[in-house]
This record gives sequence, C-alpha cells and structure tokens, in this order.
Amino acid sequence: MAQSFAPDMKAALVRAYGEPSVVETAEVEDPLVGPDSVLVRVAAAGVNPVDWNVVAGNLQGRFPSHLPLIPGWDAAGEVVGVGSAVVEVTPGDKVAAYARKDHIQNGTFAELTAVPIRALAKIPDGVDFAAAGALPLAGLTAEQLLDAAEVGSSDTVLVHAAGGGVGSFTVQLAKLRGARVIGTGGSANHAYLRSLGAEPVEYGDTLVDNVRAVAPEGVDVAIDLIGGDALEATPALLADGGRTASSIDADKVKELGGRYVFVRPDAEMLARLLGLVADGGLKVEISHAFPLDQAAEALQTSRAGHVRGKLVIKV
Repeated sequence: MAQSFAPDMKAALVRAYGEPSVVETAEVEDPLVGPDSVLVRVAAAGVNPVDWNVVAGNLQGRFPSHLPLIPGWDAAGEVVGVGSAVVEVTPGDKVAAYARKDHIQNGTFAELTAVPIRALAKIPDGVDFAAAGALPLAGLTAEQLLDAAEVGSSDTVLVHAAGGGVGSFTVQLAKLRGARVIGTGGSANHAYLRSLGAEPVEYGDTLVDNVRAVAPEGVDVAIDLIGGDALEATPALLADGGRTASSIDADKVKELGGRYVFVRPDAEMLARLLGLVADGGLKVEISHAFPLDQAAEALQTSRAGHVRGKLVIKV
C-alpha cells in the first residue's frame, strides 16, 4: 500500500439480522486490500433492495454470510491505495464499482471499501459521485436483462416497475437501442416515465388490457422487475415468439421459457454506462440522499417500495 490510514473507519454495521433498524453506525477496522484490489474512500453508495435483504439475512442460503457485516454493493469514490499487482488505477483516480464479493461481510456503506480491480471503472469528467454511486448494480442489471432478452431496434419492450432504479435505466437503455418502450407504473409516475421515453400504462388487475390497448398484438419483450402477478401475466402480454427476462423469480421465468438474470460485475460494461451518463444519454434520477449515519432509514425507505429512481448514501 502506498498510503497508511487511521486504524478505524466509520461504517454501517449489522451485528444481528433483522429489520433495517438493526443497522448502527460504528467504528470498525479498515478493510484488507489484496494484491489485485483497490482501496476506495467512499463518497457515495447506491441503495438497492438487495441491501435490506442482506440485513434481514435473506441471502444466507445463496452466499456465505458472516456477522458482523457491512451492507452495500455499490460504491463511488477516490482511490487511496492499490494492491501490489494493480496498474490500472492510481491514488487520486475517481472510480465506481459494483463491488459484490463472494462472501457477504465487507460492503460499501463505509468510509473505506476494498474493491477487486475486475469490478472497477473510472468515472469520466462530468459525472458526480452521487450519480456514479447510484449506477452500478441497477445499471448493470438493466443492460444485462436487455442483453439476455436480445433487445434490438425492431422490438416493442414492456418494462414492469419502470419508474424504479433498475426500471428507469432499462427504459432508457432500451430506447438507446432503438426499441419502442412501454412502462408500467402508478399514475403519479406517468409523466416521469414519458420523460424517460416510455409509454406509461397502469399496473394492477387491468394490466393485460392496459398493455394490449397500446400494443394490440402484444410485446416482443417483457422485462420483469417485480415478479408475482406481473410475471404470471407474461404469456398474455407477449406477441408470438416473444421473449422475457426477469431479475426476480428464477424458477417462474424459466418455467415460462425466459431468462433469469442475477447481475454480474462487469467493469467494461460499467465504464460504457458511465460514459453514457457523461454524454447525457443516460439520466440518473436520485430521489433522496442519506448521510451514512442514516443508513437504516435509507434501507427502510427502499424496503417500503415505490421509490422513483435511486436512493444513495453519501459518506
């Protein structure tokens, strides 16, 4: 390491699984930095539904999980140290990452986080830390869902929960591919969805009729971000030969012949998305920013649902 630090940093800490209220702010040891990792002083960390699921212990059957733990899988900030094998970045570089690791313990809701170089992308000029920190997980999920469904310029794409974090990016990225986009959302979000380029439709019991009213022959692609009834309705929404992809319900979407996507770190893809933000082609909507000592409130807000765009924690 090229630089030393005080032995303790502040972090959002979970000592026992439970409601978001179990999250406290505590001083913990600085993270270990391996030969192919980078130490980042976190400026902003995106808040995602997976974070409150981690706090609740709901991922214990999917990842090795260890208490106490620091939640958070998104980060943006400044490089303050590099591992001995790292040549791609140097201290002072501004970077962002979808920093999910193989074990759940050392997350990004902290003053410092260690990130494998394979997950890291430089932040271009013109992109602030809040936008960069909000982008990685949700933006990569959106792009990987569109890739899985092979979305192209001739497609009509339906995006369920289009006003949320992943949904907002999915709408915009599908439009950038030249697709026609229909987005489900409550009436309060319809103007927002139009601003992103989607044709809004109301969700609920009349979903199928609402979609068929604007796409009588059905949609070519359904991107599911909520599961449940929306995913169950997919066969009635798709045109002949239509495709679907979901980030929520693996078993059901596979039963329907679609693709399940669990987002993967991808530094090259993240760099492209950050470039789109810098060029103005991709908008990052941040509905609220919380300080680190309000991480519990941020997670509770996420869990309550109906968030437009993204929530972030500013460190």
